[in-house]
Amino acid sequence: MKINTKKKHNNVYIFLLFLSVVIFFFSTTKVNSKGFFIDNIEVSEPFELNFNKNQVIDKGFNKAFYELISLLVTSKDREKIKLIKLNEIKGMIESFSIKEEKFINEIYYVKLGVNFNKKKIFSYLKNKNIFPSMPNRSKFLFIPIIIDEKKKDLKIFNNNMIYDKWNNDLKSYHLIDYVLPTEDLEDLNLIKKNYEIIEQYDFKEITKKYFLKNSIITLIFINDKDARILSRITNKNDVKLNNKTFLNVDLQNLNQIKEIIDELKIFYEDTWKNINQINTSIKFPLNIKISSVDNSRISKFEKTLNEIDLINNFFIYKFDNNFVYYQIVFNGTPSLFLNFMNDKKYVINTDNKLWVIK
Repeated sequence: MKINTKKKHNNVYIFLLFLSVVIFFFSTTKVNSKGFFIDNIEVSEPFELNFNKNQVIDKGFNKAFYELISLLVTSKDREKIKLIKLNEIKGMIESFSIKEEKFINEIYYVKLGVNFNKKKIFSYLKNKNIFPSMPNRSKFLFIPIIIDEKKKDLKIFNNNMIYDKWNNDLKSYHLIDYVLPTEDLEDLNLIKKNYEIIEQYDFKEITKKYFLKNSIITLIFINDKDARILSRITNKNDVKLNNKTFLNVDLQNLNQIKEIIDELKIFYEDTWKNINQINTSIKFPLNIKISSVDNSRISKFEKTLNEIDLINNFFIYKFDNNFVYYQIVFNGTPSLFLNFMNDKKYVINTDNKLWVIK
């Protein structure tokens, strides 16, 4: 929008100037109403005499809320919010849309998209003493290896039910996308070569082929009927180890295989959530200025801020001919914020209290 800069003491121009300022601020404040959008929630109900469409949609709200919570909260903390009331859920909904509805064989089907207010969700979880996590989806290389300790043999691809069935039951709220290795005789021989030190082996010779920063190596030690499972979870350069024991295991029993896979997936999801946990009690104010010359760069900067879940809020508190001045309320440390911005290819001068986007 171009504003006439000639000095005219005319109410119309005063109004236009006021309007331009309002639009400028509105364009930044509306992105602060960031939400969590849960899409493709499907609900059905028999079409009978007492059919009530509103009750069906309420079921959709409830389902959408628990799907959101499954994205944000560990399995242990989900137990704390099982008894939430429908009115509490509705109070955190910003908007919803009916994507599709149909009747088939006297059954009503509806598909919803539900947008939750992020601040209200975080506030609710904070009151329950629950720290949520950033819903970051990520690819992990997943290598499950069955090790028969009696025969001193191992299986990766052939006759490995964990490998075969791992990606059979995928959930929309799972944050980890598992990439299974392709059958490679060279990899198999390399692992067999390191059999005696397999618990200490870092698998880097194999994982580097897939160009992924994250990996999970799952060693399944079989001795008699029990299984000890050692998980090596690598997130960039950070490595976490975990041991689990399963009793009376038959690795040819599909039901037992499913139980093991389900339990391991829950553990891996919880581990990833703990890595990405948000401490909403930390509210660190950051003051940053950016050149006001390039409007597209300002828009891109605001879009970047909007994409960072640890940003509680941001707003413009001043602007002049050279710069736009932002205050950002961040749920974390300044160094963590700089890491996020560095990943987004931003260079920030932090020499002074007021940081500058270069």
